[in-house]
Amino acid sequence: MKDSLRQQFDRLGFRLAELDTILADGSVASDMKRYRALTKEQAEVSGLVERYRRYLQHEADLAAARDMLADTEMAEMAREEIASNETALTSLDAELQLALIPKDPDDERNAFLEIRAGAGGDEAALFAGDLARMYLRFAEGQGWRTEILSENISDLGGYKELVVRVEGDAVYGRLKFESGGHRVQRVPATETQGRIHTSACTIAVMPEPDEAEVITLNPADLRIDTFRASGAGGQHINKTDSAVRVVHLPTGIVAECQDGRSQHSNKAKALQVLQARIQEKERSERAAKEAATRKGLIGSGDRSDRIRTYNFPQGRLTDHRINLTLYKLGQIMDGDLGDVIQGLQAAQAAEQLAQLEEGRA
Repeated sequence: MKDSLRQQFDRLGFRLAELDTILADGSVASDMKRYRALTKEQAEVSGLVERYRRYLQHEADLAAARDMLADTEMAEMAREEIASNETALTSLDAELQLALIPKDPDDERNAFLEIRAGAGGDEAALFAGDLARMYLRFAEGQGWRTEILSENISDLGGYKELVVRVEGDAVYGRLKFESGGHRVQRVPATETQGRIHTSACTIAVMPEPDEAEVITLNPADLRIDTFRASGAGGQHINKTDSAVRVVHLPTGIVAECQDGRSQHSNKAKALQVLQARIQEKERSERAAKEAATRKGLIGSGDRSDRIRTYNFPQGRLTDHRINLTLYKLGQIMDGDLGDVIQGLQAAQAAEQLAQLEEGRA
């Protein structure tokens, strides 16, 4: 392990001792927000320090085993101990380096998932419906909760546009790589000649802002309209102007919610979506500036980037950002996204490690 890493973990050891002292005092418990932040930090730091201490113990055991080699009666045992400790040190070194990668503070948040049909007409809308089913099944498998906030259903089924709120553990951190252009190649149900068509959809995944942050929007910058919701929902949804559309006048960004509940509830959710879209716009602009100086894993952040192709005739999914190809498209469309997401997370971790190494050099 490099000296720079050892120094960082030594500092974490001092920080853990400091946190233990602060929390043992008990006075911080009167400030619940600070108390939760400190206990969360303590849990994270203690896990890192514990792994580092295991690393140091394996180093000590390795040194002792090497000393044993001089004793002919203990040499065989020493060689086994050396191999075992070297394997453990290699594994722990990789774990500790990954653990020091700066975490995106938004990764633990819930998220808004937007699906929009692009080029391809009715077939694009049908593909949007297939993607919606894929993500909803994946969310169900993760134990996440989903809520459709807004939908625009096409004539043949599928969606022209769909906005879903996804709630659960580390939702944004797992779904954030889905943002971008998704292309499908297949024979549409409406195709009589059996020809393969190419259609596209755009996915946007945005972290849900804190409820307290929503009120930072200046009311003077907003235009709020109510209208009669469309789609399923019974008599209530057809007879009341419960749906809400909010326009952010300075940027022209629009958000709406029409899930069939009260107008007050729809307004609150539309404001959350609007805030998320404004923040995503700022994030994309920052990413575009960064992309001008270096090539990132997820490109410039422009939602029009083609990130993935779904080839149905070949049963193949290809993620173009990391050159990942999987021949299990059926399972993926049924919500088995684990290999894809893990591949993207691993690629990002490798890129961040490389940047850390460059910074330490």
